Amino acid sequence: MKQIALAALLGAGCSGAALAQSTVQIYGVADAGVMWQRGGTTKIISGGADGSRLGFKGSEELGGGYKAVFNIEARVELDTGLQFPTILNDKQGLYLTRGMDLLPPAVLQAVRGATQPPGGLAVNPQKALFDRTSMVGMITPYGAFLLGRLYTPEYEVFAAADTFEAGTAGTWGGILYGTGGYTVIPSDIRSSRSLEYRIVHPSGFGAVLMVSSKGSGYLERYNKFYGVNVTYKNRGWDVGIGYNHGYDQQDAPSLRTATAGGSWSWGDYRFFAGVHYERNTNSPLMQDYILGWDSLVAPQLAPLGAATAGFLRNVFIRNIFANTEQNAISVQAGVQYRYGPGKILASVAHQNDRTSGDSDATLYALGYDYFVSRRTDLYAVGAFIDNRKWAQFSPASGGVPGGFTRHPGDNGGALQVGIRHRF
Repeated sequence: MKQIALAALLGAGCSGAALAQSTVQIYGVADAGVMWQRGGTTKIISGGADGSRLGFKGSEELGGGYKAVFNIEARVELDTGLQFPTILNDKQGLYLTRGMDLLPPAVLQAVRGATQPPGGLAVNPQKALFDRTSMVGMITPYGAFLLGRLYTPEYEVFAAADTFEAGTAGTWGGILYGTGGYTVIPSDIRSSRSLEYRIVHPSGFGAVLMVSSKGSGYLERYNKFYGVNVTYKNRGWDVGIGYNHGYDQQDAPSLRTATAGGSWSWGDYRFFAGVHYERNTNSPLMQDYILGWDSLVAPQLAPLGAATAGFLRNVFIRNIFANTEQNAISVQAGVQYRYGPGKILASVAHQNDRTSGDSDATLYALGYDYFVSRRTDLYAVGAFIDNRKWAQFSPASGGVPGGFTRHPGDNGGALQVGIRHRF
């Protein structure tokens, strides 16, 4: 997640070369390790610190300060060779069925399987070939114009504020998926069908504006989407503020997220801090959940009669609508310290759930990243999550959500070691 190749691509700036020059680069990350989760199993995982990937990017100098650019990047799961990983454990998330006690036990179990199947796809449910990035655009003397599937403005700020750089069991995002589970996303990391305008001033100030059409957002469910950020990257500072806003299929306001924060370097230390806000009262996934009921559950209720089946369907819809609501504020602070041929990382993050579930969580993480060479590093991280009430967070990784603890309120924990090679 954390390596936003687009930023590096645009960072090259513009050239006034008289003769057109074209370059194409193949690049990637190979990252795998071993992860133990509290109450779960020990397993080989891909993308512990960084989502494994294979990418292609290139540019052509057109002269006069103009440059054509492209970037396509595919997800690669080293443990299986696939491109659509499942969550890190198969425990059942229960929050989505909160308040559905009127449903018969067999029906309730069917609902849980339909809305949030254990072992279900956690990332890239579209099974896209180039899920991570797919864009083409033009850098001009007046800014960059880009088209395709791109990182969103708010997420760029969020990733810059994460002490664990959006990776390993210590990533801040591990407690932001909401008690509704991993399908209730806390932030649109990328958006499909997007047009983006970017500017960077020599002083270090920059800004991004994104607008997206129907079928946009991370899960491609929005009727429309927009995002904006303002950043400053200079004199040891990498800070910003960003905002995203999606609209559901009926054009009602859906997920709104805002992040402010970043980092500051001082000698061997780099300090991180951030605050994240998420609000959603019209989940674009409601259609998926209702379809799951109608196709997988309703046929089992036919023998009960139309009146009973209709009553139980209303119980489901009323509660699933309430349980997909998001209203939370999260804060995170941490530090990286250069020690020997590597760095020590430590952070604390807290999620304040302001919905009726009031299910807060606090994440504590400590790790060490050892640089074997410029391209290869070894990492070890330990993380602990203090879950309250309905919260079931289990530590995540750089490429996949962690999933759930066995029961609501159970604490989550994980140890993770791995190797990452960049090429």
